[in-house]
Amino acid sequence: MKRLRLAFLATLLLPTLLWFAADTLLPEPFTYFSFRSVFMQYSGVIAIAVMSVAMLLALRSKWLESLLGGLDRMYRLHKWLGVAALVVGVLHWWWATGTKWMVGWGWLVRPARKPVAGETLGAVEGWLRSQRGMAEAVGEWAFYAAVVLIVLALVKRFPYHWFARTHRWIALAYLALAYHTVVLTKFAYWSQPVGWLVAALLIGGCLAALLSLGGRIGAGHKVQGHIAALTEYPGVQVLEAAIQLEDGWRGHAPGQFAFVTSDTREGAHPYTIASAWNAADRRLVFIAKALGDHTRRLRETLNIGMPVTVEGPYGYFDFEDAQSRQIWVGAGIGITPFIARMKQRAATPDARAIDLFHPTAEFDQSAIDHLTADAEAAGVRLHLLVDARDGRLNGERIRAAVPDWASASIWFCGPPRFGEALRADFVAHGLPPDRFHQELFEMR
Repeated sequence: MKRLRLAFLATLLLPTLLWFAADTLLPEPFTYFSFRSVFMQYSGVIAIAVMSVAMLLALRSKWLESLLGGLDRMYRLHKWLGVAALVVGVLHWWWATGTKWMVGWGWLVRPARKPVAGETLGAVEGWLRSQRGMAEAVGEWAFYAAVVLIVLALVKRFPYHWFARTHRWIALAYLALAYHTVVLTKFAYWSQPVGWLVAALLIGGCLAALLSLGGRIGAGHKVQGHIAALTEYPGVQVLEAAIQLEDGWRGHAPGQFAFVTSDTREGAHPYTIASAWNAADRRLVFIAKALGDHTRRLRETLNIGMPVTVEGPYGYFDFEDAQSRQIWVGAGIGITPFIARMKQRAATPDARAIDLFHPTAEFDQSAIDHLTADAEAAGVRLHLLVDARDGRLNGERIRAAVPDWASASIWFCGPPRFGEALRADFVAHGLPPDRFHQELFEMR
């Protein structure tokens, strides 16, 4: 999370520092309208900067994923930047539109525009000035569209397939706002570092928007395949699907995930890979729990032989560290990455001592038998806790079961708040924060 916070702050602070090197929020003379002028320039720069970086993150770049520590973290940063763009954009809009309303209501008196004697404009600056009216109108309507799309993305009850369909249209709003920015940014900025930064971000953001609209995101990491087997575990409302891949998959590490498309109208959904990679059979196993409309329908819509597209792999929840002992916590469907790691460990054993805690509210004997067999084959000590029978898992229970926990690293996958509570508890008891690894498996 430290990298994410630094990246988020850098996205805000770098354009801020460069802007203050070019302008000021304390103009002379200081009046409502003189402040409005400079604040709108500043807020416009910040808003387009964070939107541009958010657009670049949406490309699922492997380089950025490596830099930020996983696609799950990239999407968390993408979300933070979206919220920041919303807040700054609303402030920018209010100072623009709210001021016009207050002038119309008679609360403010707009000062007369003073002609600049002998002013001559170059061809580019003159053309930009001629576009101001159009740019203001385009920017206002693009802002309204962006607000609606960002808010819908933040509302978890908005169905995922509608989110996937609508969110891509934010790329159109971005292109309109890029035009708005180019025309209305103070012309003097373009010859200064703040203008160079904005120009670079606009170029990158526009390319990302065009790739998004063209359906090219992740195109280089997609492989075709078909469903080879389906296994249902009704007691835990889980469906396991084995997918036979065509050539092109470069392998994956346990703990990584992929986007799977079985219905183009529904779009791609992320699933953690629940199998180790074997190049000889080229199969991936995914486990889906009936948590939403889409996953509840899978048992009815999927069938053996159905073609699917798999994009990935992504993520850095890879169990790699220097500790000789690890504690794994796979809560509910969060058990999936640990299944993949156990299958790999059974094939290539190592000397690490591992305790796996699997708290679950539901129980299916067949699923538990498979999990137990995987743990035994991998030499992993399994702690199964069914909520109704054994109560809730917490840090105290883990420490009691693993006396030498202080020398271990902890790998958690499950409900985010549960993971955050465990992390806070263990850090409070002396565990170094960088030894608690949590999968941030939220794509919106």
